[in-house]
Amino acid sequence: MIRSPLVRWLPLSVAVAACAPGGDASSRADAGGGEGSTVSVDFERYELPNGLEVVLHVDDSDPLAAVAMTFHVGSAREVEGRTGFAHLFEHLFFLDSENLGPGGLDRLMTRVGSSTNGSTNRDRTNYFEVVPIDGLEKTLWAEADKLGWFINTVTPDVVAKEKQVVKNEKRQVVDNVPYGHSNYVIDRALYPEGHPYRWQVIGSLADLDAASLDDVRAFHSRWYGPNNATLVVAGDIDVERVKGWIQRYFGEIPRRETPEPASVPEVALDETRRLMHEDNFARLPQLQLAWPTVPVYHPDSYALDALAEILTDGKTSPFYEVIVEEQGVAPAASAFNGAQELAGRFTLAVRAFPGTDLDEVHAAIDSAFARFEAEGVSQDELARVKAGTETRFYRGLSSAQGKAFSLAQYAIFAGDAGFLEEDLRRTLAVTADDVMDVYRRYIAGRPFVAASFVPRGQPELALEGSDVAEVVEEPIVFGAEPRVVIDDRGDIERTPSIIDRSVEPPYGEAPVLRAPAVWRDELSNGVEVLGIRDTELPLVQFELTLRGGLLVEDPGRTGVANLLAQTMTEGTARRTPAELEAAIDLLGASLTVSAGRESFSIRGSALRRNFAETMALAEEILLEPRFDSAQFELARQRVGNQLQQQAASPGAIGAQVFQKLLYGDHILGRNPLGTLATVADISLDDLRAYHAEKLVPSVAAFHVVGAVDRDEVMSALDGLEQRWEGGRLAFPDAPSWDPGRAGLYFVDVPNASQSVLNIGRLALAETDSEFWPASVMNFRFGGGGFASDLTQQLREGRGYTYGIGSRFSGSTLPGPFSISSSVRSNVTFEALDLIKEIGEGFGPSYDQDDLEATQGFLLRTNARAFETLGAKLATLGDMSALGFDADYVLQREEVVRTFDVTRARDLAQRWLDPSEMIWLVVGDAATQRTRLDALELGPSTLVDRNGEPVDGR
Repeated sequence: MIRSPLVRWLPLSVAVAACAPGGDASSRADAGGGEGSTVSVDFERYELPNGLEVVLHVDDSDPLAAVAMTFHVGSAREVEGRTGFAHLFEHLFFLDSENLGPGGLDRLMTRVGSSTNGSTNRDRTNYFEVVPIDGLEKTLWAEADKLGWFINTVTPDVVAKEKQVVKNEKRQVVDNVPYGHSNYVIDRALYPEGHPYRWQVIGSLADLDAASLDDVRAFHSRWYGPNNATLVVAGDIDVERVKGWIQRYFGEIPRRETPEPASVPEVALDETRRLMHEDNFARLPQLQLAWPTVPVYHPDSYALDALAEILTDGKTSPFYEVIVEEQGVAPAASAFNGAQELAGRFTLAVRAFPGTDLDEVHAAIDSAFARFEAEGVSQDELARVKAGTETRFYRGLSSAQGKAFSLAQYAIFAGDAGFLEEDLRRTLAVTADDVMDVYRRYIAGRPFVAASFVPRGQPELALEGSDVAEVVEEPIVFGAEPRVVIDDRGDIERTPSIIDRSVEPPYGEAPVLRAPAVWRDELSNGVEVLGIRDTELPLVQFELTLRGGLLVEDPGRTGVANLLAQTMTEGTARRTPAELEAAIDLLGASLTVSAGRESFSIRGSALRRNFAETMALAEEILLEPRFDSAQFELARQRVGNQLQQQAASPGAIGAQVFQKLLYGDHILGRNPLGTLATVADISLDDLRAYHAEKLVPSVAAFHVVGAVDRDEVMSALDGLEQRWEGGRLAFPDAPSWDPGRAGLYFVDVPNASQSVLNIGRLALAETDSEFWPASVMNFRFGGGGFASDLTQQLREGRGYTYGIGSRFSGSTLPGPFSISSSVRSNVTFEALDLIKEIGEGFGPSYDQDDLEATQGFLLRTNARAFETLGAKLATLGDMSALGFDADYVLQREEVVRTFDVTRARDLAQRWLDPSEMIWLVVGDAATQRTRLDALELGPSTLVDRNGEPVDGR
């Protein structure tokens, strides 16, 4: 990725127009004309003499900066037999460097209040921080240390420990979840020998085990030089000052000889391949079909994206009509075109109803394709797709981080950071003929890979003629992984520098954080209205939230609120489901209805010019429900499928059983979806009664953020004020903690490779004066990510888990203090014992260093508190639901400033006592349960997947 030296300012102005049915969807208009909107993302791009590409963007809307360092290396730069290295390096780069020291990056990012992470895909690896602007120089210093002063800190012990973390990641996100191996099965069949997309990004654990330190160093030497990287800084920056810092910290890092990527074979299937896998965690049969397509930014990729949406997205799509409404084999179908640097994959997926033969599903797919071929692509459907593209485009630019990611993506893979405008232009230029052309060229009559994933013991549901797929799961053996504890890296070779890199740069001028101006009003029917005007983007986000949801349901008939929410967007009294969907989509808007444990909400987003029309549709959805019997039955089937999937997922099982144990007989211990029995018993009359009795204005609040003013909002709410009536609503008593529920519980999931852990007790309401101080105490225990003791010891120190955390959560009602993780099954006891030890010792060991780390992060991280529309909307939600002031974030800063060691120790003693907690394990009882007796938490109680004791134990 070597380019000639270049410095230029480019105004990246993107104008997009409304997509009217039958009109010219690719026409353009200026922001002031009412038909479209323009957004400018000005940037400067230049290159250091060592080849480091730099892109700078000024965004002064918030006092922060996003830093994204992206390397043009992913799993596609690996070779078979040596896979997983790119992903391993994503982990290693966070651990150490010569001048930051072991764990130094995490400590620094905690002090500066940064949101820090990284990710790897097939074609790139990125590392990113979002920091208060006064911490930017420190962040650039740290990123440079990772780039030029890192590899000497990598030792055999460091690699061995991080391999265990990677194994835990694979078990948690692949081996221990339903359908986790589907991409592995498809890609090995789709891509030919020698193609790097044949293996998964996480790589082969056998390859990682076999890798030597020399292998690791050689991979780093090839791919992690400055001339293979792009650095983007976006935010409230002084450009000349930032350029000086970049030259100071990155300029001397030497260019490296980066090999040209190996040529890859063409991806072409000679014949259809059918494969099947009996999935230990699946309850529902799933069929995926995959075709090879084209790389990212190929001219055909835009029409393929549109094809995926037109085939499956929406009530008028051929797949919905055939698969869902007519043949009834599944609740939905989905398609996407995954275009990447070297190749693309078009995937169609159908997760069927229980017991459905996938040959029936495949026949239905053929019928849906036949309908598409006969009917073609209508201008209305194409306009709907393009309108959604416009709104998604704006959302992607709503934060400094989003802008940084976009600029890096275009710089690396399009060869031009300013390609965003051309990218959108190509999308909006797609025609109906283009869509039909790519369908015939890449899909119709072409060979494909068919992957049938069926529940274990039901192979007869797979497509006829399917071969058994090869799936690799690492066996879990006690003592297989050596314990690796890294206390001291020892002496290392030091890399010379022309500056003293051991000296951390100072903070810049501290930013001043101000809460956004909030306006308030109230409708005559009692609806509270809160708004924040934000004109950076021509977008509006809003929500109408009612207290209720599961909380006001009949405990013996749960699931009504959720079913009502699912059906309310399935048409209105004056519009069919298809007509309502088309009305929303043609505005480029979104409207969703959801029911949670304590609330019922209608949420929406729209372009500013379409806000009033979108609000009219929201009003229609709320006040004119259709109560369509056919759509109700479809919703009931969808919920049944969701419940079946939850019952197969160890993570979902753990979450729901934990709720049951926390709340006992209180309604909040129930599943908001209901149960298979209650869902089957619910009628449309139940939905009508809930709508009439529970959705009342007296418990509602409307929140709106974006490019609309108060008068526009209140005008859009006239109809709700005039037409929406209702009485008062009664609520159940608050739940209370029964110490008798504390103890050790086990849910058996045979052959689970991971144990899911949920630990905690019912604690505090968020409105309780002790809630925020307790959360401050918890930061260092388990709430601070990599700055927390739980993560440092269980992940970084022992390699037991991919992730662990703890939190206090609540509302106006008491919520839980909870610790959650997933650990490899053969260290279940060891992980629980260590958590118990950390909890017991946390209070007595809490010291001034812990306090300073906590205060540093919590006081500085608030620079991001009001950055995006979503963050501002959440602030309004807290104000109305919890009675907080608009500046409550700033008020909480004062609690942090006055917090002290004594208060932390007192709170730890009160809330971290292991004997007063529930300790729930979801895993393989045959190998793990008896070992837990040594925890001295009492005998374990075996409970079923609904949280009920098994055989009275």
